[in-house]
Amino acid sequence: MKLPIYNLEGKKTGKTIDLKPEVFGVKTNEALIKEAVVAQRASSRRPIAHTKTRAERRGGGIKPWKQKGTGRARAGSRRSPLWRKGGIIFGPRNNRNFAKKINKKARAKAILMVLSDRVKSGDMIIVEKMELPEAKTKKMANLLTKFPLKTKTLILLSEKNENVQRAGRNLSALLVSSVQSLNVIDLLRYQSILMPKKAVAMIEKTYEPVTSNG
Repeated sequence: MKLPIYNLEGKKTGKTIDLKPEVFGVKTNEALIKEAVVAQRASSRRPIAHTKTRAERRGGGIKPWKQKGTGRARAGSRRSPLWRKGGIIFGPRNNRNFAKKINKKARAKAILMVLSDRVKSGDMIIVEKMELPEAKTKKMANLLTKFPLKTKTLILLSEKNENVQRAGRNLSALLVSSVQSLNVIDLLRYQSILMPKKAVAMIEKTYEPVTSNG
């Protein structure tokens, strides 16, 4: 499986890169991809709504009135859930854990499936290197126009690159990320992938053991 290598002028260099089929040729399993997406979204969810129980509401522990002889219903506490400003029964709490578990190998396989799909559809562009002389948004925007990319693009880096990261952060249709931060949701959200040869090598080094061990 080979892909052409481009320079930063958007032209093919005449060189190609061999992609390992066990990493970039994985058969798609939509159910597994969905499971990975659901797990990632659930794990990033943070509980906001929070209600107080009767133990947390203000109010004395004294009985509001005597048990009998008043003609009113019995009452034991002003903090009762039956009273206005009383505690809430079974209300939402901010200590709830929404996280869903997914096997590490399954999550890695889902990532490889989306990467493989990008290769098949021709939406993965490999460049010799990813560099910018200045951290200017305009230079990044001009660079992107030189490649056959779709509306939303994901740039994957193998190492920190201050100029590229700063130049791309003001473009709403672009995300500059690293191979270490690779995840299913970002891959699905951005239709095109642009990355240097070093990033390809790092992906293969990171994810090949997952495929070789099943």
